[in-house]
Amino acid sequence: MSTGNPRATLAAACVVGPLMTLVVTGPSVAVPDIGADLHSSLAAAQWVVDGYMLTASSSLAAMGSLADRIGHRRMFTWGMAFFAFWMAVSGLANSILLLDLARAIAGFGSGAALASITAILAQAFDGTARAKAFGLFGTFLGAGLAFGPMFGGVLVNLWGWRSVFLVLAAVSALVLLSAPLLPRTEPNRGPRFDWSGTFAFGFGVALFVLALVEGPGRGWSDPLVLASAVGCLVLMVAFVVVERRTEHPMFDLGLFARPQFLAVCLVPLVLAFSFVALVIVLPPYLTSTSGMSAFRIGLVLLLLTGPSLVMPALTGMVAQKLSQRVLFVVLLSFSGVGAAWLTLVEPGASTAALVGPLLFLGIGYGISLGILDGAAVSAVEPERMGMAAGMFNTVRLASDAVSMAGLGTLVTAITKSALDKGAVSAFPGGADALTSRALQGGLPEAAKSLPAGAVRDRVVNAMADAYATGLHTTMWIVAAACVVSAVVVGSLLSGRKPSGEASAEVPGDTAATSPEPASAH
Repeated sequence: MSTGNPRATLAAACVVGPLMTLVVTGPSVAVPDIGADLHSSLAAAQWVVDGYMLTASSSLAAMGSLADRIGHRRMFTWGMAFFAFWMAVSGLANSILLLDLARAIAGFGSGAALASITAILAQAFDGTARAKAFGLFGTFLGAGLAFGPMFGGVLVNLWGWRSVFLVLAAVSALVLLSAPLLPRTEPNRGPRFDWSGTFAFGFGVALFVLALVEGPGRGWSDPLVLASAVGCLVLMVAFVVVERRTEHPMFDLGLFARPQFLAVCLVPLVLAFSFVALVIVLPPYLTSTSGMSAFRIGLVLLLLTGPSLVMPALTGMVAQKLSQRVLFVVLLSFSGVGAAWLTLVEPGASTAALVGPLLFLGIGYGISLGILDGAAVSAVEPERMGMAAGMFNTVRLASDAVSMAGLGTLVTAITKSALDKGAVSAFPGGADALTSRALQGGLPEAAKSLPAGAVRDRVVNAMADAYATGLHTTMWIVAAACVVSAVVVGSLLSGRKPSGEASAEVPGDTAATSPEPASAH
C-alpha cells in the first residue's frame, strides 16, 4: 500500500463529506423555483431530492464492497468524476424528467465516493491521529448539514436554481485533482460479491419510495402504486431469504437480534422524520405560508441545522459519564418536544416563533451525531465492526430516503383532506392544481392569477390553513413516534454501561468510530 499524502487525504475528505450533505440540503430550498421554472407536478419535484437519496442510500453498501475489490482510490476517482458529470447535467437540464434522472444517477457516484473516502482516510492515519482526523471529518460533515440550506438560498437568490448544481459539479471536479495524492491499496478480491442481496435490497427500497411519492397524486389504488408496493414486499422477502442462505451476505441479519444494535438502528429511523425530511419539507411550507425568500429560509433553517456543529463535541465530553440509554432517551426527548412545539407555529408566524422548536429538533439530531456511530460498532466484536458500521450507515441513509418521501406524502395527503375545496375552487385548475403548487412553495405566485381582493384572500387563507394542518398533524405523529421510540430504546438498552465503557476500543465519540464504515461489507 502507498501511504499517499495524509494532509491531502484529510483535505479531500473534509471537502467530500460536506459536499455529499450539501447535495441534499442545498437543492431543497431550490425546489420551489425548479417547480415553477420547469412546470413540474408535485411528485416530479419531490423526485429532485428523493431520487438522489434513493440511489445514494441503496448503493452505499454495494459500492463499499466493490471498492474493496477494485481499489479504494480507483473507486473514489470514478465516483467523483461520475458525480461531477451528472451534477453538471442537472444544472443544464431543460425538463423535470431529465433533472430527476440526472440527480438519481448522480447518487451512484456519491455512494462510490463516500464509501471510498472513509476507507482511504482510515488508511492514511493510525491511532490517535486517526481519531483526530475523523473528528475533523465529522465537524465538516456537520458544517455541510448546518449551512446547506443557506448555501442553496444564496445561490438561488444570486444566480438561480441551476447554479446550485453547477457549483457542486465544479467543486467535485476540483476535488478530483487530489486523487493522485491519496493512498493506494491492492484490490482485495475476497469472497464472492453478494449480487442477489444487493439487487433485492436496492430495488426493494426504490419501489417503496416510488409508491410513497406517486401515491398521493395517482391514488393508492393506481396500478403503478400497487405494483410498486407488491414488488417491494416480494423483493424484501427475497432479500431476507437470500441473506440467510448466502455464505458471505451483504448484511448479517443476525446482528439485529442484538438489543443494542437494534436500538441503534431504530434511532436514525425516527430522526430521519424529525430532522432530515423536515429540512426538505419546511422550505416550501415557509415560502407558501409566510412568503419567505430562499435566502431567508436558509437563515431560518440554521436554527435547525446549526446545533449539528456543536452538539457532537459536547456529547463526546459527557458520553464517558452517561450511559447510552440516557443519551438516547435525552435526544429522542428533545426531538419529540421540538416536533410537538412546531405544531403551535401558525402560518405567517415570525422567525422568533420558530426558534424554540427548530433548536430542540436540531439539538436532538446533533446529540445523535456524537454517539450513534460509536454505539453501532461497539455492539459487536472488533472483527465485525466494519460490517456493523456498513449495515448501520445503509440503514441510516435508507431511512433518510424513505422519510423524505414518507413525510412529504403524509403532509400532502392530510393537506388535501383538510382543504376547503369550495373556497379554492376559483383557482384555475381547481383544488388539486393549487395544492400541487402550494406544496412546491408556489402559493404566492399561483395566487397572482386570481383577482386581488376578497377572492384571492379567501383562496390563500384556505390553502395556508390546510397546509398548516398537514404539517402540524404529521409533527404530532413524529412526536408520538419519538415517545414510543424512547420507551423501546430505553428497554433495549436497559443495564448498559456508560458509553465510554461499553468497549475499550470504541468510545461513544464519533471520531473514534467512523474509520471503517465503507471498507468491510
